[in-house]
Amino acid sequence: MKETTCKKLQDIGGFALAGGCTKKRMKQLVEMIRAARDYRWVAVYKIIKDEFVIMAETGNEPPAYARFPITQGLCGAALDSGKPIIVGDVAKDVRYLPAFHTTRSEIIVPMSNDHRHILGMLDADSDKLNAFSDEDLQFLERAAGLIAHCLH
Repeated sequence: MKETTCKKLQDIGGFALAGGCTKKRMKQLVEMIRAARDYRWVAVYKIIKDEFVIMAETGNEPPAYARFPITQGLCGAALDSGKPIIVGDVAKDVRYLPAFHTTRSEIIVPMSNDHRHILGMLDADSDKLNAFSDEDLQFLERAAGLIAHCLH
């Protein structure tokens, strides 16, 4: 991973640990994650009962699905497999729930507690096809680990 990416992860981790998990700070965290890799949109979904519910998201435009059943969408597929999912072209994936009409690719990373129980998902979208690389996956997995404690 590039040194600049590692530095941004350190900043995210320091910010996450320093000030708690208020709604305002969670919004700042997802903005930091978005800006670090120039993603179009980033959100943290928490599993509440049998639904994914947005805890924080970037921007001011709400997605079409601020909450949805844990059996649906790419988040549901990531929960089912327990592994991250990268979709290079969302138009070709029947599991995709269209949150924004401009989304072309998406990456979903499960967020787990210390006991490896999945608490939610870190979701990043791009308006470009095949936008996510192995470095994006590594970055988002580490970012998810740094902020997963906010979902308990």
